[in-house]
Amino acid sequence: MHSISKTLRTVSRLALGSLLLTAGIGHLGKKRQEFQAQVPDWVPLSKDTVVLASGGVEVALGTALLATPQQKVVVGRLAALFFTLIFPGNISQFATKTSAFGLDTDRKRTIRLLFQPILVLWAVWSTRSIRTQ
Repeated sequence: MHSISKTLRTVSRLALGSLLLTAGIGHLGKKRQEFQAQVPDWVPLSKDTVVLASGGVEVALGTALLATPQQKVVVGRLAALFFTLIFPGNISQFATKTSAFGLDTDRKRTIRLLFQPILVLWAVWSTRSIRTQ
């Protein structure tokens, strides 16, 4: 059973790393404008700067999750922190009714809000950043 759990965590960590890497590349390329729509107006930097910086962080975290399993605990904690820090952007998108990435209804934006804690849990579970046993 331990081996199955370890395999599931490894596959989950690699999937999360791939997701972060893909999202980060999107920040830096074709999806840049949509990501800018999610940056709250109260952030004291240009929306483009925030998108480029967060994209760079996502590329780094995704690459680290894929390529440095020996550092998975630290990277998992950093990924969970990152997902927590960007949550206000999701709240802002909901509050301002901003449409981006097909999130064009309150229902879709609410589902997106609920997904953010899942990303945090995914990061800590897949990297064993918080041990339960």
